[in-house]
Amino acid sequence: MFDTIYSQVGAAVGVVVVAFAFLKGDEPERVGGAVYALAALAALLVQDDAGLYGPQWGLMAVDVVTLAAWAALAWKSRRSWPVWASALQSLIVMTHVLTLVDVRPPIVAFYAVINLANYGVLLALALGAAHAWRDRRALGLE
Repeated sequence: MFDTIYSQVGAAVGVVVVAFAFLKGDEPERVGGAVYALAALAALLVQDDAGLYGPQWGLMAVDVVTLAAWAALAWKSRRSWPVWASALQSLIVMTHVLTLVDVRPPIVAFYAVINLANYGVLLALALGAAHAWRDRRALGLE
């Protein structure tokens, strides 16, 4: 998994954003950080590096459960960033659905959509934590 510089940089960005969410975010941001971290670890465990063609059932299951978690967080939270994270996660799930209905997108496009949407989820989480941190500082709580 971490054999390319791209994957190493992506993992480092994920760790930094999740740590920022845990350290400076409120409860929704901490839950979001935990959702992202658990999904990333689960994806590492279930991915099939040998299967380049066809659906990746394990990753699809992880992404569907992650979408459900983001949707639940968006439903219960009064913040706007979980809605964006849910929307980007639904884009990831739809890329899996495309392979199920045999549309056969190029594999490079499949991975590009998933990676860029994951960066979008991280951006939404980081912005949510930054807004929570800014609000606490404005109230003088920090």
